[in-house]
This record gives sequence, structure tokens and C-alpha cells, in this order.
Amino acid sequence: MLRIDKLGHIFNARIKRATSPHIERGPLLRVSGIIVHQTGGATLNSSLSSYVKPKANGAHFLIDRDGTIYQTASLFKQTWHVGSLRARCIAEYRCTKVEMKLFGSFNPKIEHRNEMAKSVPDRYPANEDSIGIEIVGAVVTPNGASPAEKGVYEAVNQRQNASLKWLVHALAITFSVPITEIFRHPTVSRKNPTEAKSAVW
Repeated sequence: MLRIDKLGHIFNARIKRATSPHIERGPLLRVSGIIVHQTGGATLNSSLSSYVKPKANGAHFLIDRDGTIYQTASLFKQTWHVGSLRARCIAEYRCTKVEMKLFGSFNPKIEHRNEMAKSVPDRYPANEDSIGIEIVGAVVTPNGASPAEKGVYEAVNQRQNASLKWLVHALAITFSVPITEIFRHPTVSRKNPTEAKSAVW
């Protein structure tokens, strides 16, 4: 169980504080899940630098290449780390006929809106009810092609995975998050399928 102060900051020797109010949004009133990401940038500093820009996006935690864990946002605040949700019932082959009619032709905005009318576990965890963990890892784009979404994320290293395992376990116990509600980013949203593919918890 993690010790969290009244500002949503963790007191633990394994976690360093590098919080940025620029990535904090509205109140995080409940935690239904944990989402694991990779930064797309090659260094810790590239992420921390982006987190101090006005209206920046980020996650609650950042794991460096050496396994050091940084808390980058209060656990009482939302961060915008998920994006539009995929339909969970489609991915898990359990949609009702009514749900299938709602989707109609493919439209990510409509899909997200329909999903947000549900609660976890009928939908994936979203910005409003999940904790985000970023792992430093570059995306390699072939022949300088763009955008980065077409590249391949580098493998998560052993030290990063060891820290990720510890952090996910500690957060899951603290917030009573079941293992079934911990996901890689591309599972819950339409992102590069190689992001966090080698992450293990």
C-alpha cells in the first residue's frame, strides 16, 4: 500500500517527484484502471521538458531507462494520456445487438462517445478514471518517414520492466485495481500497436 499525501503525491524511496501542473486536468475522483505507455522520445529530459509547456499532455508516472520512477502528476488529478476509446465489447467479442447498431459505420468519435456512456468494466478505463504510466522509449521511423505512428517502438528494457512491475503492483493494491483493468495504450485507444508491446507487469 502506497502512502499518498493530501496533494496526491507518493512518499516512497523508489519514486522521485517531478510533478508538472501543466499536465494535470480535472479531479481524478476514482481509479478504475492503469494504462501503460511509451513516450516516443529517446530521453527522460525530452518528456519532462514537454510536460512544462502550457496545455501539455502527459501521464502520472515516467520510468527512465535506468528504471528510476518519477511521479509527474498528482494522483488526485486527471491527465490526458488515453485519447479516444476503442469499443471494448468489440475487442472482447461480447457486444449486444443494440450496441452493434450504435456503432453503425466506423466513426472513432461516435465510438468514443458511446463508450463513455458506459462504466468500467463495460468500457476501457479513460482519462477520467485511470492512472497513466509512461516508459521512456523512442519510436524508430523507417527512412525518416512520418508520422511516428508508423514507426516501431524500441523494446522496454529489463530495469524498466522491473520498475513497472513494482509500480503497477503497488498502485493496483492501493487503488483496488484488478489485473483485468491494466492495459497497454494501443489496447484501449487507436495507437501504434508496437507501443509498450514489450512491457511486462
